[in-house]
Amino acid sequence: MTQRHIRREAVSDQLFALLRDRILGGELAPGSALTAERDLAAEYGVNRHAVREAVKRLQQARLVEVSHGGRTLVQDWRRTAGLDLAVGIAAADAGPSVEDLARDALEMRACIGADAARLCAIRCSELAAAQIVEATGRYARSGPDLAELGAADVAWWRLIVEGSGNVAYLLAFNSLVDGALPVAEVPGALRTGELLDVDAHVRLAGHIAAREAEAAELLARELLSRSVPAVLRKAVR
Repeated sequence: MTQRHIRREAVSDQLFALLRDRILGGELAPGSALTAERDLAAEYGVNRHAVREAVKRLQQARLVEVSHGGRTLVQDWRRTAGLDLAVGIAAADAGPSVEDLARDALEMRACIGADAARLCAIRCSELAAAQIVEATGRYARSGPDLAELGAADVAWWRLIVEGSGNVAYLLAFNSLVDGALPVAEVPGALRTGELLDVDAHVRLAGHIAAREAEAAELLARELLSRSVPAVLRKAVR
């Protein structure tokens, strides 16, 4: 029988997750003082080093802030936190649901994709435009298997986002496709209207190659927005 080693999660990681969930769930309200370090250590039965590490991560996530008086105050995460917190929200037992976050991520994806297509049509090199057109042909040959189409779609959109020359869009794209956001967990069956429309992909690549920025933006937004209503319908059921 093969011996399996289970990775033990650090105590500070567990404490961070517990405190994060209390903040996201509203149990620790914005503006309130976080429990003192020694009291947190006693409450959770951990050492003070673990508490300091957990609080440090809360600071890095902009969930808490150390005031001039030395107190650690809870922040309003909706005003202070960044996209990196989305990973925590998806895993948390409190705060927005995974379904809501998936909808929000798909809406953001449509906005970023539309503007990336516009910028790509303006900024990308002739070589990059040719690569997008070539990749469209590979995309067309990937169907009708949805898993294959999904993988080809990610590779195709990566070329467009890279061609936009916008590093912020590229980093957001990476978060959307590497599992950091729950959009990656949306079943392919809910995205058939988008994935199976090979003609729209071909036309979008043509708009980019022809430097038709406005047409590229409009078509990209329409194409990517098709998956949002599907997720909304699922969430309502």
